[in-house]
Amino acid sequence: MTIALRPIEASDERLLYEIYASTRVEELAAVPWSGEQKAAFLWQQFVAQHRHYQDNYPGASFDVILHDGASAGRLYVARWPQEIRLIDIAVLPAFRHAGIGGFLMRKLLDEGAATGRRVSIHVERQNPAMRFYERLGFYPAEDLGVYIRMEWSPPPQAKIAS
Repeated sequence: MTIALRPIEASDERLLYEIYASTRVEELAAVPWSGEQKAAFLWQQFVAQHRHYQDNYPGASFDVILHDGASAGRLYVARWPQEIRLIDIAVLPAFRHAGIGGFLMRKLLDEGAATGRRVSIHVERQNPAMRFYERLGFYPAEDLGVYIRMEWSPPPQAKIAS
């Protein structure tokens, strides 16, 4: 299995929408809207989220995840002097449970340890991924209402970023 990243491009808009929409399936299952209404809502939400990420995280890495060359998800990461912020990670359903998320998260934690930076992420309170982050050593750092900011701290012997 080869996992690689490549920067997003304007031509990835449909792919990025599909990745985003795949993360909202369960949430929208209970909503009594037509398929067209759900698609319109998801498109509007995707555009707003994408714009928010682009506007609020200048200089961040916005990447498509590739699994053996196939587009499998997205990974958005901001790297600041004292912190690595995982803005978003999402894997398409066909690629879930294949170890892709764990592999990429371990790489981010290794980067945090090597540079002495904490790693953080905002997780929706009801998101089942919270357990995954806890298993990796993340802990709740701030209650933000709908979201919990979770952090992972590097071991004390980790290098300090210069």
